[in-house]
Amino acid sequence: MLFRLLTTWSYQILSFITVYAIFTAGIPIEKPRKAIPQWTTHNMSLWEDIILLSSDNEHQPALMINHTGVYIAPDIEKMENETLRKFQILKTNYAKYFYEVDGKPNKEDSRASRAALPRFVDKALQLLNLNQVVGEVETSVMSKMSCTACKAGAGFLQHYIKTGKTRDDIVKITYQFCTSFKLQTPRVCEGITELFSGEVVYVLQRINIGPEEICSFVIGDACGDVYNPTHEWDVVFPPVPKPTPIETKILKNLFQEPVPQFKVLHLSDTHFDPYYEEGTNADCNEPLCCRLTNGPAVSPQNRAGRWGDYRKCDTPKRTIDNMLQHIVATHTDIDYIIWTGDLPAHDIWNQTKEENLSILKETVAQLLKMFPGIPIFPALGNHEAVPVNSFPPSSLVNKPEYAIDWLYSELDTQWRRWLPGSVSRTIKRGAFYSVLVRPGFRIISLNMNYCNNKNWWLLINSTDPVKELQWFIYELQNAEFNGEKVHVLGHIPPGHPDCLKVWSRNYYAIISRYESTITAQFFGHTHFDEFELFYDTQNLGRAVSIAYVGPSVTPYYDLNPGYRIYYVDGDREHSTRSVLDHETWVMNLKEANLYDYPIWQKLYSTQAAYNLPSLRPEDWDVFVSHLVEDQTTFDLYYKHYWKNSPTRPACDAECKKRMICDLRSGRSHDRKILCQEIESRIDAGTRISWRAWLYNGFTASMSVIMSIPHYTYQIPKYLLGYTR
Repeated sequence: MLFRLLTTWSYQILSFITVYAIFTAGIPIEKPRKAIPQWTTHNMSLWEDIILLSSDNEHQPALMINHTGVYIAPDIEKMENETLRKFQILKTNYAKYFYEVDGKPNKEDSRASRAALPRFVDKALQLLNLNQVVGEVETSVMSKMSCTACKAGAGFLQHYIKTGKTRDDIVKITYQFCTSFKLQTPRVCEGITELFSGEVVYVLQRINIGPEEICSFVIGDACGDVYNPTHEWDVVFPPVPKPTPIETKILKNLFQEPVPQFKVLHLSDTHFDPYYEEGTNADCNEPLCCRLTNGPAVSPQNRAGRWGDYRKCDTPKRTIDNMLQHIVATHTDIDYIIWTGDLPAHDIWNQTKEENLSILKETVAQLLKMFPGIPIFPALGNHEAVPVNSFPPSSLVNKPEYAIDWLYSELDTQWRRWLPGSVSRTIKRGAFYSVLVRPGFRIISLNMNYCNNKNWWLLINSTDPVKELQWFIYELQNAEFNGEKVHVLGHIPPGHPDCLKVWSRNYYAIISRYESTITAQFFGHTHFDEFELFYDTQNLGRAVSIAYVGPSVTPYYDLNPGYRIYYVDGDREHSTRSVLDHETWVMNLKEANLYDYPIWQKLYSTQAAYNLPSLRPEDWDVFVSHLVEDQTTFDLYYKHYWKNSPTRPACDAECKKRMICDLRSGRSHDRKILCQEIESRIDAGTRISWRAWLYNGFTASMSVIMSIPHYTYQIPKYLLGYTR
């Protein structure tokens, strides 16, 4: 009986809110994008601009935006007035339900900081579970709840900017909100608001889109695909027909001479913490623990280990030193190193430009000392900037304090310890470069922060920032003409939720067009041991490329430290330059701390572990399909994904769907197209409990309420009790 009542209520509330939302906002109509721009004589100047990008000329032409529809700016005053009326209706309809759920008011929770909130808003904020939102932001696995919180926060900030509040006013208000709802400790709240408020206010003052568009842009799938013409654009391809793909044959060494190979070391996400302190509190309530500022551990179980910790702690120097010593002793035949960024620790509320540059210089000096004479090809991470994720294109800022030159200039100085002087211009412009490694073999390193949806500067204009993708096409086309094979490096994987949908879509099209030239891609960022597949844009059943996502050195968090070794088709006639095999090496952190003796060991070799005939994209595609049906193989992959961490969580059907879908998603925020068939196959063997169904239904209900634009704009008034 209770089940019937609950499901009836859930069904009615969903139906009511859906009808209400459609009646209020109208049925959304998907507006088709314009066709991809074709090559014309008007495009000739574009390629001249790309050549200028690699010259000494500092002129940067204006970026073109492909408008795909008519966008009418909202009447904010009208929205606010209408919101007030509709909010009163919603408040009346839901008040009884909220009192029934909560019973009598809890006097202990009636804090002064929240006493002024209307009861409906107070309950809505409790239902939002802001701590869950904070966790989702950290992991980039977003839900409707994060979307709702994003819309509320964006509406909150836009309201105060519109009413003329200063940056200092907004810092004070945001700090009070952060501390009142205990989102973080007071010092973290203070550091975050001081460090980020300037650029956030600067950006929000210069955009003409509302919370729905902002949150769809920043969060992606969980906030729906909201039409936003200012962030729709397509790169231009040259008028050169795509070569017919040639099937890569499996290399067989049976009774033949061994195939020459490059042995390549992949280091990623070191997140060196110079303030890590053994014995401190590893179970703190801040984004980063294991420091003197966290105080001593209150119990032996909470002590930070000597070699690191599975909780929210980054890498101590002794662990990085030990890893590099082990690599030098074990892998004496490394040909070159790829280094995919993220050097500083996760204390993002407490960073300075000077300290981040110091970590960059110290890391470069250490690598030069440990690997003399070995080429290293770096890529920029998202944590190198201050504040984190802040990479404003030069065309978008007119205040020196927000410019990114301080970082790019130092990168040019440090990276050119290994790179030729010819790359200096593009590094200083956008921290990307192209270099010929061997005749017929090129490495291109991209700055993936221009696809980073946490880079708020892109809200002003996301159209191919600093023309990186157009330059990428130019380099690939030249490589195709010259018969070169290309490896691509970056930090944020293009299919990851942190990568903007429009940027990822364009990148995906580039990979598809140049599938015969690009033979491998390498990224980091996730800290896990995984990969992403890319498919032909004209035939999503045919895999054309693979991106290898290397494991992190940092154990942050619940992970063992790790690194990768690749074996690449070497110098020979008709070399494919493809990855022939790869290994993941890890240190068992639990045992290292227990016995004070770190041991690095090979966790697995890919071909042997997964019984793959080769590592071609089509072989990986078969493997992904196999994971759906074979639970034993999936469990093995899951173990490797977590680097054999003893603290890894269990993986249910929803987790399995997400993980397998991630493997198929070289294009971000497009799971409906790329994963529908696989998710259906997994669903066929599982059932969702009624409790999960009910919870998901209620979350969806709240999301629909919050998706009403009028409601979102009114939130700030209700938060402060201005409206009754």
